[in-house]
Amino acid sequence: MTTHSLQIRIDANHPALPGHFPGRPVVPGVLLLDRTIAAAEAWLGRELHVVGLPQVKFTTPLLPDETATVDLALGTGELRFEIRRAEDRIAQGLLKLAEEPAR
Repeated sequence: MTTHSLQIRIDANHPALPGHFPGRPVVPGVLLLDRTIAAAEAWLGRELHVVGLPQVKFTTPLLPDETATVDLALGTGELRFEIRRAEDRIAQGLLKLAEEPAR
């Protein structure tokens, strides 16, 4: 399995935050998934086609302007991830990937 780690931070001015939740915003899970996929694509240098989310669990909220670490592990047809802030796990999961088309 090939692995990679990186830092992410969602700015407090991100347009997804005002509605999630007014007065006490938290970073939406879908935004964390989007950033995770974008980070994996940048790391691998190619577009990924996610075809399923068989395991995704959000355990602790990430607040705007907090820095989190994303750990990625690429396997055959899958991408495992964990997002954490220090020792607190924010999210973890498994994304099923479509096979890469033949070139």
